Amino acid sequence: MKLHVNGEIIDMENDIDTISALLTYFQLEQKIVIVELNKQIVDKSAHGQTTITDGDYIELVHFVGGG
Repeated sequence: MKLHVNGEIIDMENDIDTISALLTYFQLEQKIVIVELNKQIVDKSAHGQTTITDGDYIELVHFVGGG
């Protein structure tokens, strides 16, 4: 499956089929992340039930600390 993630086309395995699985893949499941799927923000409570499919556009925004 091909996904557009933060402006890049990424080949993903078909078993990564929800927002939660995608966040786990990118090791972001424990971070505060805003997820936009096809230009719609997905509420955190819906990450486990929101499916992703071939060709979806996904933006992942998370905060990085620094100083």
